[in-house]
Amino acid sequence: MKIFRTVKEMQAFAGEQKKAGKVIGLVPTMGALHEGHLTLMRAAKAKCDVVIASVFVNPTQFGPNEDYDAYPRRFDEDCQKLESVGVDAVFHPEPSEMYPEGYCTYVNVDGDITHKLCGAQRPIHFRGVATVVTKLMNITRADEAFFGQKDAQQVVVVRRFVSDLNLPVHINMVPIVREESGLARSSRNAYLSPEEKQAALVLSRSLRKAKAAYEGGEKDVETLKSIVTKEIQAEPMASIDYVDLFSFPALKPIQTVDQESLLAIAVRIGKTRLIDNVILG
Repeated sequence: MKIFRTVKEMQAFAGEQKKAGKVIGLVPTMGALHEGHLTLMRAAKAKCDVVIASVFVNPTQFGPNEDYDAYPRRFDEDCQKLESVGVDAVFHPEPSEMYPEGYCTYVNVDGDITHKLCGAQRPIHFRGVATVVTKLMNITRADEAFFGQKDAQQVVVVRRFVSDLNLPVHINMVPIVREESGLARSSRNAYLSPEEKQAALVLSRSLRKAKAAYEGGEKDVETLKSIVTKEIQAEPMASIDYVDLFSFPALKPIQTVDQESLLAIAVRIGKTRLIDNVILG
């Protein structure tokens, strides 16, 4: 497995693969890898000739009071995991390599899909995501890119700017990977104390209750959201950022679930903000 730290080196490697007629798969990550990330790598391996993983904690997607400095960084451990699933190359640049002095160009998806859910809570987040993912796609010359359903809104946003900017990359969404307890795997789970991790199970539990109600015939959006809200509010350590249900992938408001829809939540357990979702319909 090759490790590249500069744009020039990464571009040279990608260019060689293209000349050889290889299909390149990209899995963008911020590191602190877990089984959810490795599932993305395996999906990329199954579909592509060459898999490139990026490990880059992107400063432009963090707000001033968010956890950029505290975000877990475990590059050596990450590399061991990436090599174990057959990743061919890792791109691990410094922030100054991606955003050199004088940098002033950003990709801004200024539509309704970015003004709700996490976009409403984190106003600069998706501008940072769209910018760094565009750069990573260009640097790696990716044909396929892989993202997790846990960040379903992110997938919608990435598909939007890829389409709008006519980028020749196909976006793959891979289902959520959960721990045996039901907790969605996340790098931020490392912040949780044992008591908080137990409390965090309320996220997946509330979604399962709503899904069961839907499968039992309940289609009213407000009723389904209420099921989730009541379950979370019963957990003393949990504080709700949002509970929302929109059509998917358009993320349009709906009153009844009569089409594919996304039930998404963001909840703080102590100081840690966690997200989860389920697709209905």
